[in-house]
Amino acid sequence: MSLVVREMAESEVDLVIDYFHASTPEHLELIGVDPARLPRREDWRAYYAFVFQQPLERRETLLLTWLDDERPVGFSSADKISFGQHAHMHLHVTTSDDRRRGLGVEAVRRSVGLYFEQLRLKRLFCEPHAFNAAPNRTLRSAGFRYLKTHVTVPGPLNFRQPVTRWVITRPQKLDS
Repeated sequence: MSLVVREMAESEVDLVIDYFHASTPEHLELIGVDPARLPRREDWRAYYAFVFQQPLERRETLLLTWLDDERPVGFSSADKISFGQHAHMHLHVTTSDDRRRGLGVEAVRRSVGLYFEQLRLKRLFCEPHAFNAAPNRTLRSAGFRYLKTHVTVPGPLNFRQPVTRWVITRPQKLDS
């Protein structure tokens, strides 16, 4: 495994769009996504074109690509960004063949580092569907701390669902 996590280029946003549009209804339900709420592909591309024109300090979202041997295997996104303060992250391994290979924990750890650096965050939250064991296990293994389980609509693609809220805080730098 030669995992690389980096900021996604605008030309790569179809990785995100295709992931959601190609997912089975069962998979979308597992991750808490309502298929009726998915934007049309061209509308989603137009949205990302707008996002990529914004300076990082004003972006609504930041996308990261996960590559294994230069092949896209997943992605992460941050939204609900309060630059310099906090954001919410999402994590997705894009194909079932790449799940359960041990990529997730390391990809999340590297994503956290990039989010802290790029967005100058103090805290990063993640709220996966409470009944989706894989991301909850991954977050715990990657160093996130459990906060609570509650019912909410986590985002514009989601239906009302129980979610587990996790947080990780930026390590404090030690003075020499």
